This record gives sequence, C-alpha cells and structure tokens, in this order.
Amino acid sequence: MAYSINKVTLLGNVGKDPEIKTFQNGGKIANFSLATTERWKDKTTGEQKSETEWHNIVVKNEGLVGIVEKYVKKGSKLHIEGKIETREYEKDGAKKYITEIVLYPYSGEIVLLDGKPDEKDGAGE
Repeated sequence: MAYSINKVTLLGNVGKDPEIKTFQNGGKIANFSLATTERWKDKTTGEQKSETEWHNIVVKNEGLVGIVEKYVKKGSKLHIEGKIETREYEKDGAKKYITEIVLYPYSGEIVLLDGKPDEKDGAGE
C-alpha cells in the first residue's frame, strides 16, 4: 500500500474559552486548548495516578467555527477528529515549532458531549 493516514481522535475538556479570529474577507477560525487525562493505578503502590496532555486545536472549517463560537466554552467535554500539523514560526529571532490538531472542511469533526445546550443563553435554538 502506498498511502498514509494523518488522523487524530481526542476526547477531552476545553482548557479555556475559544478564541475566534475573523478575517477581512469574513472568514473565521477558532483556537482553543483541549486537555486529555490518562488515569491508572500504580501496580507497586496501588496509588491512583494521572497525567494530562494539552493539545492546541485549530478549527478552519467555518461550519464548525460557528458551533464552537456558539456552544463551546471552558470545561466543555468534546470529541474531536482532525489531523496533526506542525508549523514553524519565528519569535525573538529564534525558530519555534508548534504542533496543532487542525480541523479542515471535509476532514474535521466536533461532537459536543455535555448534553443539550443551556436554553437560557439562547444556544438551545
């Protein structure tokens, strides 16, 4: 087989309210962090342990940006599917790298796992 797959599935909690950026052409993207926590019992001590990983999420699918903008907030539990991308940027003259989970049109998915949105904030329409 001569193909490869770049697909990531995460289930976690949003670490801070999403940041929505609007461009001059009307396009939008959303950025937020998602925490995934692994829990286990230490075989030697019997102690419960956990480790949290933080993931940078970038939503470039405008339909999903609308959902993020309307329903997602700090603490929201989400199921995310996207692809891993590492990009390079320069800060203070030094090259830096950041790895992100990117949701593009036709290749990204968000499932809200908190149940029905709260009707009093208008999100239940």
